[in-house]
Amino acid sequence: MAENKNDSKLFAEFPPISSKEWEELIIKDLKGADYEKKLVWKTMEGFSVKPYYRADDLENIKNAHATPGDFPYLRGTKLQSNDWLVRQDFDASDSQSANAKALDGIERGLDAVGFVTCADCEPSVEGVAKLTAGIDPTKNELNFVSGCSSRKIIPVLAQVLRERKVDLALAKGSFDYSPLAAFSLNGKFSVDAQTAAARTKEVIEKGRELPKFRLIAVRGDIFRNAGSSLVQELAFSLAMGAEYMKWLTEQGVDSAEALSKIKFNFSIGSSYFMEIAKIRAARFLWAKLSEVYLPSEIDSTMMCIHAENSNWNKTVYDPYVNMLRTTTEAMSAVLGGIHSLTILPFDKAYQKPTNFSERVARNQQLIIKEEAYFGKVVDPAAGSYYIEMLTQSMIQHAWSLFLKVQDMGGYIESFTKGFIQSEIGNLAQKRESNIATRRDTVLGTNQYPNFNEVADKKAVTMDSVKKPFAQKPTDAVCDPLIQFRGSQAFEELRLKTDLATKRPKVFMLTLGNLAFRRARAQFSCNFFACAGFEVVDNIGFKSVDEGVRAAMDAKADIVTICSSDEEYDTLAPEAYEKIKGKAIFVVAGEPASKVLLEEKGITNFISVKSNVLETLGEYQRLLSM
Repeated sequence: MAENKNDSKLFAEFPPISSKEWEELIIKDLKGADYEKKLVWKTMEGFSVKPYYRADDLENIKNAHATPGDFPYLRGTKLQSNDWLVRQDFDASDSQSANAKALDGIERGLDAVGFVTCADCEPSVEGVAKLTAGIDPTKNELNFVSGCSSRKIIPVLAQVLRERKVDLALAKGSFDYSPLAAFSLNGKFSVDAQTAAARTKEVIEKGRELPKFRLIAVRGDIFRNAGSSLVQELAFSLAMGAEYMKWLTEQGVDSAEALSKIKFNFSIGSSYFMEIAKIRAARFLWAKLSEVYLPSEIDSTMMCIHAENSNWNKTVYDPYVNMLRTTTEAMSAVLGGIHSLTILPFDKAYQKPTNFSERVARNQQLIIKEEAYFGKVVDPAAGSYYIEMLTQSMIQHAWSLFLKVQDMGGYIESFTKGFIQSEIGNLAQKRESNIATRRDTVLGTNQYPNFNEVADKKAVTMDSVKKPFAQKPTDAVCDPLIQFRGSQAFEELRLKTDLATKRPKVFMLTLGNLAFRRARAQFSCNFFACAGFEVVDNIGFKSVDEGVRAAMDAKADIVTICSSDEEYDTLAPEAYEKIKGKAIFVVAGEPASKVLLEEKGITNFISVKSNVLETLGEYQRLLSM
């Protein structure tokens, strides 16, 4: 093919445009509107996000052009691929059943298995042998979710593997010994802090037979599942990790050994790009923090991350939506760069996962890995101006919050003083308020519910939807972190309807202007269905009398008039007088004549300004539910 001599002139007609020129054009297009309010995103993380980023935003970032494997590992710890371990955890209360599930999972694609053991059980050689039978920890990672009982299981597992002639130097896996997590969830240590520190060193010593096992868990997930922001999860996890390092190094444990035994457990939520940035920032900050301990091996500063879907945004109603949530969350975790990942079964919020839900969860990961090739490219987010800037914002704000904790004396001191609980509690309250007012959408719960769904009373109980009551135990030294889900208030509301002897019926009295009555009827149906009320939509009535007769024939408990603001002036009072005393009368919208309508006795209005949760709760009260 002949050479095209005009190639060099291809883009000559499009000279580069500076950021200043872009800004001037944007301001012109805004026509006087406030730039900050219109285009800048004020995030829950405490920093703002601009509407666009360009190459010049990265000019002052030192690690923007680092390569994978370079300290401080902003771009990851892997050089050849972005591979991760597909992991699934199983309830170990029945050893034989858990073992069978684990072996079946390995056969079907798992790289790692985890066993969730009871906190008070005394491990035995026979029990651990039965639980791990047929699993080769030199090929498949073997993990124990055992909390503080890990201290007792470690030597037992080592004995079982020795008896099986497994090469302990090659066996890989983890324990989640986490006394600081237990302290945070209970408001106290099971022993005193000094003994807890001594036992942490004991775990390291017992685990030396298993050199490739991570033994200490930094449980960042407990913050996220209490409603924290990503910055808070990251900062408080760093503080928890620093506390473990302080315990161990002060007792003579080599810093490189201590660092190599710590694994971070992070929750992954629905903020796709933020979660990618969080994981990248976490590696960077831990590496920088670890450097202070002067480890003899630089590789020990690499953060080992196990990711799991957050419970906080999962729902009981319309549970199949949880599959969509967990899939996108898994994608962001993998793109951020992790060691292993557990996808939660879609039904975990309200029952013990079934074989079907566990199989779906496993296959979600396999599709991402084997069919979408997410494991092929190292740090695919690198070079994205947006993600690079999000990462830098995460680093700055998480580090600032971490330093506040350290200035208070470290993790234990700041938690005992209530600082961590207060920070998370305030943010969680704001997130709950956003759900109640629909500023944040929880699909199938506070927006777009399945109108015909009724909870399975055998599977869904009030205990699974009721938010735990925050109560400080009498012997606690501080308030514990409460683990809950953001949708629970709505779920409790709806389950109350499902358990009622009669399901309230809401009738749409659609009159007048076609566009307004249809829009407001759809809004109202969606609004009341969030509480599980039966909704009766209508195309439209020719007169108030016709509509009221239809509502009475339908035995409606609530009648919602849907029309235009102008027509409400006459139609609403007329309908109210005919319905008064027979059903609750509601006006859909926030008409300009609201005050005049209130003067005529109409008190119930629903609109986009309503607190959906409080309003629906009030209607349940009026209906004596």
